Amino acid sequence: MSVRTSETPQAPRARHRARSPIIAPGIQPAALTVALAALLAATAPLGQAAALPAVAVLQAVTAAGWFRLNGMWPARQGIALAFAGGLATDAAVLVADADRATEAMTGVLGVWFLLVIVLQLRHRGSADERLDSLTATAAATLLTALAAGLLAAVDAAPAAVALTAAAAGAATLFRAVPAPGAVTVVLALAAAAAAGAAGPRLSDLGGPDAMAFALAGGLAALAGLRVASYDFPSRFVHFTAGVALPLTATAPACYALTQVLL
Repeated sequence: MSVRTSETPQAPRARHRARSPIIAPGIQPAALTVALAALLAATAPLGQAAALPAVAVLQAVTAAGWFRLNGMWPARQGIALAFAGGLATDAAVLVADADRATEAMTGVLGVWFLLVIVLQLRHRGSADERLDSLTATAAATLLTALAAGLLAAVDAAPAAVALTAAAAGAATLFRAVPAPGAVTVVLALAAAAAAGAAGPRLSDLGGPDAMAFALAGGLAALAGLRVASYDFPSRFVHFTAGVALPLTATAPACYALTQVLL
């Protein structure tokens, strides 16, 4: 005699997600990352206004990808809220003095976190659903706000932003080469280092500084790719989080280095 269980349909899916393999985004998302990195590298030397469209696109793709990466779709309100938080941070960076960019970004982020919490009070789901929604929205908002760090860094050192973006794009492309994982990591870091070696000849950055920005961009890109690989083999995730996170992850590193080294 068979025994029926009370298992809900969501339980197998949850277990399946728990044992899902790590699947890298692949070469096509990497090519899009390279294109976005090239756009940022080309516009950064022209100033913040020129770099703003590239940063805004990065923030939009980051917000959408983060929600889907966490298994939440559709989540239009959360995506719109996170993206709006990124745009508000961009605006604060543009109007703030160069030496007050950190305070401007922190202030907007604090206001937006309060807004996120207030809006979550209207959520009518279960306690677990509310917590998932709150954490995903807060994290997406944080990431889009951090991406504005690239805009702030443009004001301090546009050449550093261009080099960091170029190194991140190169590392992402070589990480997607069909080869053993350890080999592609070495290739990715070598590509970032090559960008750093070329930096002094293409900009006013010194050799050690150029290498520091390039390696920071390469390492951040690898970290972003790793995070974007934690999901089902989803094309939507790969073409959003897989495209954006390698560049988004470079923002805090690039901005921090401009404050320390330059």
